[in-house]
Amino acid sequence: MSAVTDWARQLAAWQIPATIPQPARSPWVLPREVFIRRADRQITDPIGATHQQARAALTEPGTVLDVGAAAGATSLPLAGRAAVTAVTAIDTDTALLNAYATRATNLELPARCLRAGWPDAAVNTEHHDPTAGLTADVVLVGNVLYNIADLPPFIHALTRHARRTVIVEIADQHPLTDLNPYWRHFHGIDRPTGPTVADAITALAELGIHPRVHRWSRPPEAEHATWTDLVEVTCRRLCLPPEASADVDTVLRRSGIDPQLPPDLGSSGRELTTLVWDGTA
Repeated sequence: MSAVTDWARQLAAWQIPATIPQPARSPWVLPREVFIRRADRQITDPIGATHQQARAALTEPGTVLDVGAAAGATSLPLAGRAAVTAVTAIDTDTALLNAYATRATNLELPARCLRAGWPDAAVNTEHHDPTAGLTADVVLVGNVLYNIADLPPFIHALTRHARRTVIVEIADQHPLTDLNPYWRHFHGIDRPTGPTVADAITALAELGIHPRVHRWSRPPEAEHATWTDLVEVTCRRLCLPPEASADVDTVLRRSGIDPQLPPDLGSSGRELTTLVWDGTA
């Protein structure tokens, strides 16, 4: 089995098992406030290899394409810290793009926000108006790869649209593995453990890309505004009804999570890797 095929196979294994009763609320909850808080923290005090590599790629004036931009944690911290002249932000979530646009305006950073997926955005935009393409000097991707089963078109489009550099941030482990102990506790089942960043690097090599690898750690931080928010989101992700909240609260506390620093279990990790390669545009 090829590495690219194995990547897709491992991601498919994360589907909710048929043995779990269909929940009234979707377990694939998108905690928008978490992404907005991350963006605001990074804008104020940026950390990590992704930011460092982006700044290094923008010592000379250039444009940025942010794929899966959310509220802007990956690209907006460059405003005032790098020679970025304009940003195009792409995401499928309107509320997060609105948050991005507001922050870009406040930072006086010229920004175009497109509600679309990738690589569809590139194909559709250039089909309708070849002069309005999405080629940029630097292409950024923050914690998106674990959502991408079909890697080849996604990765090749990134490379084709970067004049200088592609910079991709990815958690070392699939973020949903954080929830595995709780699936075992509440449902008695074992969830997948892959893919991992090592699988991503192997798949990239199969696609002819050999990135420069930068590993780093994010310090503990309060990703949810309150402990109650963490409990509610975790309940949904575990396909548990709201009345299970008290039990989830107890189990989370017993697992050693600091109530003063409620993490978002399932949307990113603390151990991260930034992958960098040259564009071909």
